[in-house]
Amino acid sequence: MRTVFDAHLHIIDPRFPLVQNQGFLPNTFTCQDYLNHVHDLDLKGGAVVSGSFQGFDQSYLIDSLQKLGANFVGVTQLPHDTSDEEMIRLHGYGVRAIRFNVKRGGSEDISRLDYFARRVYELVGWHLELYIDSTSLTEIASTVAALPAVSIDHLGISKEGFNTLLSLVHKGVRVKATGFGRVELDVEQALRSIISVNPDALMFGTDLPSTRAKRPYNHSDIELIYNTLGEEQAEKVLYKNALRWYLK
Repeated sequence: MRTVFDAHLHIIDPRFPLVQNQGFLPNTFTCQDYLNHVHDLDLKGGAVVSGSFQGFDQSYLIDSLQKLGANFVGVTQLPHDTSDEEMIRLHGYGVRAIRFNVKRGGSEDISRLDYFARRVYELVGWHLELYIDSTSLTEIASTVAALPAVSIDHLGISKEGFNTLLSLVHKGVRVKATGFGRVELDVEQALRSIISVNPDALMFGTDLPSTRAKRPYNHSDIELIYNTLGEEQAEKVLYKNALRWYLK
């Protein structure tokens, strides 16, 4: 049984607001559905990530964190003018990061990135998570590099722009080893390249339920990490790095 901190998962519960994104509305994937999918993993916790189809709704996220329990944290989307009191309230429920969904939308506009990332970090210690294609990283790389704490989803998705991603890793940015069935690059090569720059940078996540991915998550993705990186480094990627990042 592999030990995992799942740094990227989605809960989709139709009891709470959902909005179509680019004509897409996801299928139901409840907390129980998630636990059924990962029952054969030694799960140390995880990060429930707000999707484009959830907009700024916090009710589903609070409910999910209460159901999943200890060591599960939230990654939310908020408008830039959210009050300090609301962010402190969400922090009390276990929210630990703010997400900008550049790829799909549904979050605050990227023009607010620098201001909002600094504000949430200073107020509640949250880091910034970016769902962005590496091809779009160059234009905001200097801004991202100067922020106090940032992670990027799904290995940056594309081969084009990957060198920009690596330069940000060198400056302390973390990367999620997630969504292997949705990326457009050589996963093994990308894992090795990131590790060679910073062995603490990579954090594994299932990306369940893999909405809109060409191939959904499979436990073979974990074995790929072991086979590519070896046991010691794989353990850092699968749970040790994320535990330090989210539960510090």
